[in-house]
Amino acid sequence: MASDDLTAPLGLGKRRLLRLPFGLIGTGILCVVATTALIWIGVVDDPLGGEPVALVPLENSVEGLATRDIEVVEIRPGDDADLGPNLRTNTEKATLGPRYELQKDAEGNAPTASQLTNPDPRVSERSDYGFLPKISSEGVRPLDVYARPFSTEFASIPKIAIVVSGLGLSEAGTQNALDALPEEVTFAFAPYGSGLDRWMQKARTKGHELLLQLPLEPFDFPDNDPGPQTLLVNLKPAEMLDRLAWIMTRMTNYVGLFPQMGARYTSTEPAMKSLMEALRGRGLMFVDNGTSSRSIAERVAKDVKEPFSGVDVVLDASPREDEIKAKLLQLESIARAKGVAVAAGSALPVTVRELEIWSKDLEQRGLLLVPVSSTIDR
Repeated sequence: MASDDLTAPLGLGKRRLLRLPFGLIGTGILCVVATTALIWIGVVDDPLGGEPVALVPLENSVEGLATRDIEVVEIRPGDDADLGPNLRTNTEKATLGPRYELQKDAEGNAPTASQLTNPDPRVSERSDYGFLPKISSEGVRPLDVYARPFSTEFASIPKIAIVVSGLGLSEAGTQNALDALPEEVTFAFAPYGSGLDRWMQKARTKGHELLLQLPLEPFDFPDNDPGPQTLLVNLKPAEMLDRLAWIMTRMTNYVGLFPQMGARYTSTEPAMKSLMEALRGRGLMFVDNGTSSRSIAERVAKDVKEPFSGVDVVLDASPREDEIKAKLLQLESIARAKGVAVAAGSALPVTVRELEIWSKDLEQRGLLLVPVSSTIDR
């Protein structure tokens, strides 16, 4: 018979365990720890317990500093294949050659205005058509001599090169571009323009780097004809070189050639290879105009070791203010992502006006305007 409280002997009933409020006790302990930590932080001067620190005095004044004096440090991927056509490493420096400064006189004085505008005798030769560019016996190229000086001190700042083409065809349009655009903008002159020597002298005196436009065959030729000396894919080599020589003598003091049209030509490998080899032999760079997705110019230029740069954004394919502004924003994004970006536009008043406005506070936005020759490894 089971015993219960009534039948159990006095004092021999079931033993009851003491029940404690463990939840309340735990909560109390946590509150004590938290309160102690808060008091420690509030009272003790060094809550880190004596860990080493460094104090750097900072000045409130930044007088004498410009935005370009402050560099943005960024981490770049190690594989250049994903960085786009214009982000160059130094692996080809030996093949592309050094950078030469303009000639100085016997006393070491800086070049005069005439030296800036006259063809340098080291890199020019007379032909039946006029002065042709050439590589000097010491290896100096027109690309090296006529390139606008550029400092590589601020290497991490995203850089943008702008090429304005169609200059020399309209006196008003050419003068407008000269008056409105900063000197870092590269000017591309049409070979059929009038008074090219005069415009070249004005542009060089102001400090612009120059390109010469090269008429190349489009797909709809002859319905769309760039001009009487256009390079065609079916020309014989001697005829191609003769036309090229005529074009290259239209002006002097330029660093390279810039296609005028040319979608068919730049997609035809034999023609492009002959052209690139001829330009390399003359010490000139080639800047693809970016108008054809079928262009093989970059690949061919790499194969023959021709200095090359390619346009990433065509600014005024639709020459409207809103379209140009959108293209300029796209250009800035590419420059920040890849390090270097190149854009091209014509000398239309709307394009020149938008470029003038856009370039005024470019440095404040952390970007640097550069000549197109600085987008290659010279």
